[in-house]
Amino acid sequence: MATSYGSGKRGLKSFRGASPVRKLSYRDQIVRCSISIPSNIAEGSSRDSKKDYKRFLQITLGSSFELETQLLLLEQNNVVKYDKFSLSLSLNEEVQKMLQTFMKRLN
Repeated sequence: MATSYGSGKRGLKSFRGASPVRKLSYRDQIVRCSISIPSNIAEGSSRDSKKDYKRFLQITLGSSFELETQLLLLEQNNVVKYDKFSLSLSLNEEVQKMLQTFMKRLN
């Protein structure tokens, strides 16, 4: 899932317009979410059962929604403007759809 990596990477670029005080808190949380997405996919793929793999995909989906929340909070708290991270948000939504489809097919 190369897109999940791209989604997180682009999310990090959103911080160029953020104030230094707010940057650290948002950036740290977005970095954690962004790293968690491909890491959980990789770890889940090493599991022996579909049930275990699906559980890791559920955790991945949760991290993706957490990333979405952090990106939306950037705008709501006037840290950055929507146009600075709209591509990241779109890519993240695409990742969410792919994960949901994949989890359904694992049944």
